[in-house]
Amino acid sequence: MKKLGVDVNILGETEMRKLGMNALLGVGQGSDKESQLVVMRYNGNKGSKSAPVAFVGKGVTFDTGGISIKPANGMEEMKWDMGGAGVVIGLMRALAGRKAKINAIGVAGLVENMPDGNAQRPGDVVKSANGQTIEVLNTDAEGRLVLADALWYTQQHSKPQFIIDLATLTGAIIVALGTSRAGLFSNNDKLARQLFDTGKKTGEEVWRLPLADVYDKQINSDIADMQNIGKDREAGSITAAQFLQRFIENDTPWAHLDIAGVAWSKKDSDIAAKGATAFGVRLLNQLIADYYEGK
Repeated sequence: MKKLGVDVNILGETEMRKLGMNALLGVGQGSDKESQLVVMRYNGNKGSKSAPVAFVGKGVTFDTGGISIKPANGMEEMKWDMGGAGVVIGLMRALAGRKAKINAIGVAGLVENMPDGNAQRPGDVVKSANGQTIEVLNTDAEGRLVLADALWYTQQHSKPQFIIDLATLTGAIIVALGTSRAGLFSNNDKLARQLFDTGKKTGEEVWRLPLADVYDKQINSDIADMQNIGKDREAGSITAAQFLQRFIENDTPWAHLDIAGVAWSKKDSDIAAKGATAFGVRLLNQLIADYYEGK
């Protein structure tokens, strides 16, 4: 990546602990592999006074579910739970490779979610980097914990004009949309429309779902600022997005793409061979080209 002009900085656990990134670190504490935060910067439009665009990816390199362990059937595929981080890295490589006239930052939170004597337990409370406390009721709802601190870091260190996160976040989005579209959640109608239209153009389609107070209330906790799952499995993808929105500051334009149904395919499609699809690289590269490049 550096050969293409991307500045790459990697924060280990010591650096993240100093920053108070306990939500992310809690997910990886049961693994003997050190958690990492990969920060990539590409300045392809050095004369621009515009703030950079930012992309954040969930990178759970293997997800057993932790103490809230997953069923054995299908767990071998949980290597694709780093799909969001893979897309962010692929996008940064694509932008740099074609010398796009854009200033961009890509952040990937990398952890392994394992059961261990030191693993995070259901009922633990962690304090995130922005000071909010989280009651962890299910250790398999871990991606949102990783993204919480990664989103905070990105906003604090780049002040982006918008931020888009990608994650294989919920099984519920597969129930809702199947394997043909990613779930889109956003606090900004303009950004949401751009993503929808670009999805139609590239074949990587998205469908917008709602955000509202009625869903946000479902993640309130009796003993912390919030809990990491909603109540009674209702609207699981929406409550996960509401959780992430609590870490978006100063009304920064933001979109969340839940790519759990589209990041991996068991059969060939028109634009990807079976296996990892890289869903999102084409979409976001085209988004930049059509709306933000050279400005």
